Amino acid sequence: MQTQSVLRRLRSGGRSKAAATEDILVLGLGRFGMAIADELRKMGHEVLGVDADAQVVQRAARVITHAVQADTTDVDALSQIGAGEFSHAVVAIGDIEASVLTVIRLIDLGLYSIWAKAATADHRRILERVGAHHVVQPEQDMGERLAHLVTGRMIDYLEIDPGFALVETEPPQALLGQSLSSLRLRDEFGITVVCVKSPGESFTYARPDTTLEPGDIILIAGPSTAVAAFSNEE
Repeated sequence: MQTQSVLRRLRSGGRSKAAATEDILVLGLGRFGMAIADELRKMGHEVLGVDADAQVVQRAARVITHAVQADTTDVDALSQIGAGEFSHAVVAIGDIEASVLTVIRLIDLGLYSIWAKAATADHRRILERVGAHHVVQPEQDMGERLAHLVTGRMIDYLEIDPGFALVETEPPQALLGQSLSSLRLRDEFGITVVCVKSPGESFTYARPDTTLEPGDIILIAGPSTAVAAFSNEE
């Protein structure tokens, strides 16, 4: 299979390619890789899935349309499917050695926007050192996220940088009926209210004159310890 034929297949299909559509390579079509590939497809991106297992590829082809069997640790195999021509790659391979070698091969082919899944902390460090653009540990990341949601009023928690988070939460009862400017939340709690959602409405940007009402949901940003403490306020 030649490079141009793969990309031509990806970009064909009876519709013009939207400006925001990108060609994305997903290597490793287990549950994690397939979930990513399917969601990217639903978002309108062109996705090519790759796996070493022929049966896995056959199952994947029923979902994402474009799937091929290839040894992702073989630079020649990756070159044949045009890996270096893609905008981004997601390496979702469970085997540590294979995932590291795959990242190295992609970089050798000139693809630098690489997202990779790590199984352990050591695996994560290795992937980062060999050049993966962004590394995730799904189980650890979800465990940390869930731990913050178990107690308090947090509805959702996202750490966007070490020690800094975005949190969706209910405002403390003591703050209801007051405007954000009068509450001085950054001075008092070290957090910033980014958006407010009233019952039955969508999120809107918070303003100084925004008043917190019963049933409101707020999106706050700040140091992880600060947003956690705020969410536990009565």
